[in-house]
This record gives sequence, C-alpha cells and structure tokens, in this order.
Amino acid sequence: MSQHWTLGQMPSQTGKRFLITGANSGIGYAAAKELARSGATVVLACRDRARGEESLRRLRVDAEGPRSAAAEAELVELDLASLASVRKVAAEELGRNTPLHGLINNAGVFAPPQRLETQDGFELQFGTNVLGHFALTCLLMPSILLASGAREKDRPRIVTVASIAHKRARINFDDLLSRERYLPREAYGQSKLANLMFSFELERRLRRQMLGAMSVAVHPGVAKTNLFKVGSGTGVSRVFEKLISTAVGLAMNSDADGALPTLYAATADGVKGGAYYGPQGFQEVRGGDVGLARVAEQARDEVVQRRLWEVCEEATGCTL
Repeated sequence: MSQHWTLGQMPSQTGKRFLITGANSGIGYAAAKELARSGATVVLACRDRARGEESLRRLRVDAEGPRSAAAEAELVELDLASLASVRKVAAEELGRNTPLHGLINNAGVFAPPQRLETQDGFELQFGTNVLGHFALTCLLMPSILLASGAREKDRPRIVTVASIAHKRARINFDDLLSRERYLPREAYGQSKLANLMFSFELERRLRRQMLGAMSVAVHPGVAKTNLFKVGSGTGVSRVFEKLISTAVGLAMNSDADGALPTLYAATADGVKGGAYYGPQGFQEVRGGDVGLARVAEQARDEVVQRRLWEVCEEATGCTL
C-alpha cells in the first residue's frame, strides 16, 4: 500500500528535537531543512566541522518559511568511524537532560575502492554505517525515552536509512569486516542489510522491554547524494565518481525526493514500528508515493538479526 504523502501533510514538529547524522548534505540536509521548517529543533551531526558550519548557515536561510520564522538548529561534530567520538557526542546530549524525539541514522560511506578502516580497526563501511549508528542509538536511548508519549503515534522514533542494495546482500559472519576479501559494493550491501536487520531487531527489543520508542527503517530509492563522492581520491576514482554521480542525477531521485521516506517515517501519524518504507516508483528507485518497501527474505531472518545484534554489542561495548 502506498500513499501520495507530501510535505504539506507533515504534522507540526514544534517543540520536538531531532538529531540527524550526515546532515550537512544530501538527504540528511534535505530532511533537516524540512524538519526545521516545521518547527523542530534540529541537531546536525557532521563529521567535518567546517562543512557542518556552512550547512548550518545555509539551513537557517533555507528553512525560513510560513511554518518556521527562524530555524532552530545546532551543530555537533560527530565521526561515526570513531567510537570515542560517538561516546563524546552521546554524553554531551545526555548531559542536556532534554528529550530527543527523533534520531535519524542517515550518514553512510559508499564503496571506497580500497579497504579502509575506522579508528577502532573495523572495515570502514561496516564500522561507520552499522557499528557507529548502533553505538549512537544505544547510548542516546535515555534521551530518546524522555520523549515517550502515551499514544502510539507519540512514541519517539529511531529512523535508520537502509538501501535497496540490501536485496542482493548477505551477512558473512566468517568475514564480516572483509579482511579476507574486500569487494566495495558487496561490503556496502552487507552494511545496508545490517542496518535494516538492526532496525527490525531494535523494534522487537523495544517492545519486549516495554520501552516507549519506535524503530523504523527507510530507503531513499537511489538519490544523487554525496554518498557517491567517497573514494580513494585518485584521479581515476574521481573521474569514475563524477560519471556515476552524473548518471544518478539524470536518472534518479533528487535529494528532496529521496528524503521523503525519512520525513514520513520520522513524523507521519500512521507510521508503524518495525516497518520499512520507501518510494513506490519503478523498482522502488524513485517515485512520489511513500509506502511499505519490499524486504528481501534474508533480512527477515530473526536468528541472524539476533546474532548480528550480539556481534555489534561485543564490538562497541554498547547495549540497551
């Protein structure tokens, strides 16, 4: 089932607070802008402070409109490839003792041609896309639960951005960090499958522990974002990335269109915990309608979901 959901249907977010990873560009910035326009306080969690500050200045101009005379936005420097950085940001947020109504796990690394590692020694895509967001979510849960409401639609939301790339992926526990063999797109697909499985397992644990928060997954279709600009920095890779980015821009979603499923999951009244939403156009690549997205069979394996959760707990030292 799909519905032609538009930004005009977004409920007012006045009084709510959202933290968005990777919010300085792409669908993260597009989502931050619309949330700020709707009255929310938006925390832009960005790896690069200079770029984050420029995005913050731009957002305060772009977000002005009839629903928000002056955008409320903040910047935090967050490197998801460093568990120390994740812990620092989480500790600062908890120190505010302020409800966090939405956490949008949006940032991602896409297919660097060579295997790279996080500061903690994990393969960069799995360490950033999966472990960084896993740790951030678990550590911020006390602030998220401060926003709990009595009604289902008032549950604070953890929105995790997955990808249609999950459909051809598998979780390879024998070489989870691609030490024996690194194939860039295969490692990316595994990380996005892990994001989706994390979201499903998180919702079950929230329900089982009767915690008043909701876990929802989304995907943007294929959007022209800075995801396609991550690479080794060599001349060949820069040419390849430019060609890919141009092709995606011509054929696929804009950042604004790609952000619609995220905004729907983060704000719409009819959203269900444990669901997975995305665009409803051809092959879910693009389209104005937002609805339930197709989930690959392997993503539904609850045994693998639980095992993956345990691996993430051990790797990060974090849990609910």
